[in-house]
Amino acid sequence: MNEGAENEMVAVPPGRVALSDRRTERSWPVELAPYRLAAFQVTQALYARITGERPGTSPGDGSPVEGVSWWDAVRFCNALSQRDGFAPAYHFDAEGDAEGDAEGDAKGEGEGIEWDPSADGYRLPTEAEWEHACRAGTSGPRYGPLDEIAWYRGNSHERVHDVGGKRPNPWGLYDMLGNVWEWCWDVYDAEVYGTYRVLRGGGWFDEHWSCRASVRRRSHPTFRVDDVGFRIARSVGG
Repeated sequence: MNEGAENEMVAVPPGRVALSDRRTERSWPVELAPYRLAAFQVTQALYARITGERPGTSPGDGSPVEGVSWWDAVRFCNALSQRDGFAPAYHFDAEGDAEGDAEGDAKGEGEGIEWDPSADGYRLPTEAEWEHACRAGTSGPRYGPLDEIAWYRGNSHERVHDVGGKRPNPWGLYDMLGNVWEWCWDVYDAEVYGTYRVLRGGGWFDEHWSCRASVRRRSHPTFRVDDVGFRIARSVGG
């Protein structure tokens, strides 16, 4: 896969999505303006070109980068924006931008950062944007038969696979379910879990019930896990 394909952005139409949380039995609607979302999860090759690093366990250029924290992901977004001549979406204070914060210093837990919605640079999707794009106009728990659209525990042989190997959803987005979980911008539940951020989509090690459009998972923004990666978004106008 060439770099242009790795970085391909799909225009996502405006819409409305109803988010829900099984733990609290709470649901809430979100109205969404149009935006752009990457057709593929960020690959090892693209991440290495931008950061000079190859985290995780997979050596393949075409596999999704994994073993990256939420902080790693937002810093990557800014670095890619700067390379491509866009205004960075995230602003860090002096403490929040320190290298040590990625390892768990106080400001590295999700504080010390602001998102500028007017910026045209790359960013993480919101949780609502992620689910709206995953569903792609469908109403069921998945946008197709799971074995056709996702790498999960039942077919992955317990390893990550190159992006784009399964059928995309109706809007041309690949691996929205399975392969690696994807970081979103949102805090999961500040009252209970503090700065923990939302993960979506399921991964290669998950059973079928975790690979559904509505499933939510959480992780600390400094944690690096071998089945967690991300994909990038941009606001329309960018």
